[in-house]
Amino acid sequence: MSVSVAIITFNEESNIGRTLASVAWADERIVIDSGSTDRTCEIARQHGARVFQEPWKGFAAQKNSAIEKTSSEWVLSLDADEEVDSALASEIQKATNTPGAAEGYFVARKNYFLGRWIRHGGFYPDRKLRLTRHGKGRFVERAVHETMRVEGRTENLRSPLIHHAYPTLTGYIETMNRYSSLAADLARSRNEPGTSIFSFFVHVFVRPAVNFVWNYCARGGFLDGREGLLLHAYHNVYVSWKYAKSWELSRKL
Repeated sequence: MSVSVAIITFNEESNIGRTLASVAWADERIVIDSGSTDRTCEIARQHGARVFQEPWKGFAAQKNSAIEKTSSEWVLSLDADEEVDSALASEIQKATNTPGAAEGYFVARKNYFLGRWIRHGGFYPDRKLRLTRHGKGRFVERAVHETMRVEGRTENLRSPLIHHAYPTLTGYIETMNRYSSLAADLARSRNEPGTSIFSFFVHVFVRPAVNFVWNYCARGGFLDGREGLLLHAYHNVYVSWKYAKSWELSRKL
């Protein structure tokens, strides 16, 4: 059966060519761009993708817009910094041509940080629902960390996606600053960290510290070398930022 690939972009010229080349076997590739000022759209067209430019509507809405423009029996939703290797491509093609296939498939991700595959501390297998029958899967509306849901039975594919997540510290810190601002609004809607000084201290300082000990020590994050140490340290700074920004927002109400 035919497979469409759906991708959203914004200034992804360093990634989009690699991603599209990895799915050259697909029947259709759809790119929704939200106003890139670099060569993203040009590179995407060079790789045979159909490129649409739309104002930014949020992660879930933007990805759903890309899915809606596909025409194949199956849809593979990718981020612009992900790559499908030959093993995963073969497995996708086999799954979509198998009678009685599931309605959706979860795919593990090999997350790379500063060029190193982070295998421990909860960063692998990091399964995401990415392959669905057309019309069966949609992303749930959230400010950040959007997730896909599917109508029907799901299964896991064995081969992982390659996720070139954060090649530089600068890029990671900038992304976490942006994501923590988006997540802060969601935390505020849940009244986190609350109004008491005790709750503020727990959310902004204790939770990040506990998360670090759990993921870096108990779950083996230390096995990923310096890169693992930096990733876990800065990820928990993100957690602290999220709740501190939530508190800051609540002061303005």
